[in-house]
Amino acid sequence: MANSTHPGSVTLARDADGARLSLSGDWTLPHYVDLHRKAVDLAPSLGKDVRVDIHGLGAMDTSGAFVIAELLGSKRTQALAQDASLPPARRALLKTVGDAIDTYCKGIKRPRDAGFVVMLERIGRAMGSFWRQTAKLLGFIGITLQGFATTAWRPSRWRVTPLVSHIEQTGLDAVPILTLLSFMVGAVVAFLGSTVLASYGATVFTVDLIGFAFLREFGVLLTAILLAGRTASAFTAQIGSMKAREEIDAIRTLGLSPIELLVLPRVLALLIALPLLTFLATVAGIVGGGVVCIVSLKMSPSMFLSMFQADMSIGQFLVGVAKAPVFAFMIAVIGCMEGFKVSGSAQSVGEHTTSSVVQSIFVVILLDAVAALFYMEMGW
Repeated sequence: MANSTHPGSVTLARDADGARLSLSGDWTLPHYVDLHRKAVDLAPSLGKDVRVDIHGLGAMDTSGAFVIAELLGSKRTQALAQDASLPPARRALLKTVGDAIDTYCKGIKRPRDAGFVVMLERIGRAMGSFWRQTAKLLGFIGITLQGFATTAWRPSRWRVTPLVSHIEQTGLDAVPILTLLSFMVGAVVAFLGSTVLASYGATVFTVDLIGFAFLREFGVLLTAILLAGRTASAFTAQIGSMKAREEIDAIRTLGLSPIELLVLPRVLALLIALPLLTFLATVAGIVGGGVVCIVSLKMSPSMFLSMFQADMSIGQFLVGVAKAPVFAFMIAVIGCMEGFKVSGSAQSVGEHTTSSVVQSIFVVILLDAVAALFYMEMGW
């Protein structure tokens, strides 16, 4: 067929009986371009009652059958395949091509999505993703607690050196930025509080505002949010890089537990560091507020300290610092979990690092709101 010397042709003639379409010559791949061009030119002028004459048709392959199907349409091609004068092989080819065009070459009509339906679909996907992520987080928390229970009574398996190293990285290295941030926030709270209270002649209660704000909320919340952005991202990047370099697979091959080796030291380090940092942040915030009271309100340091001691109790500090271990555990677990979810590329490391920061901050604020409601109901 490839060496055919009789190019295919198609002509449209009209006589007393109506229009007649004549196909002749070889309808094969070497003549596909010319045949396709002629078919495109003739297709608009073909009516439904046109008669098709294929007695002059020579050789034909799949490309020629495809041109015929494009010219006549799927239904006419399938009807043409029923012509008993054609050889069985040619009829089978025309039927196959006609069926294929009817089945696979249809244009897909995309329905226009309604805005409300799209919104509901996105909400559904978001909720499904949220529940799947929650299930994975709860599962990882269970694995971590199991690791604690397994190694707590076996001092020989404690990883003291990594624990001390992570305490330094997560705790000691965060002291400068945390104290500076808390000092400035304390100063801002004191300045705004004194400005509002001045209209009621109650600027002296700025001391109570600073004390309640930092002992109960700001001290632990600022610390947790800072470590969520600083430490959770570091945990994800460290473990994610190891996952990308297949070091975690090597750890498992050596018969070691990645949870025991990588997760437990980081979780314990943050459980130790975050309460201590909370205390420093609280002190720094109170000092910042005290500086504003002394400078702006002309309050003596002894008066500030005496009012603070008289109105604030140790219970207020305990209520605030009690949330620190919970925040620390969740931040460390989320950071480590996202590191294990890295797929192996640098882009995946970046995506999961961002996800760990967002999830950690969200969980911290959510737990803080739940704790505030619980304390209010308990009257603490």
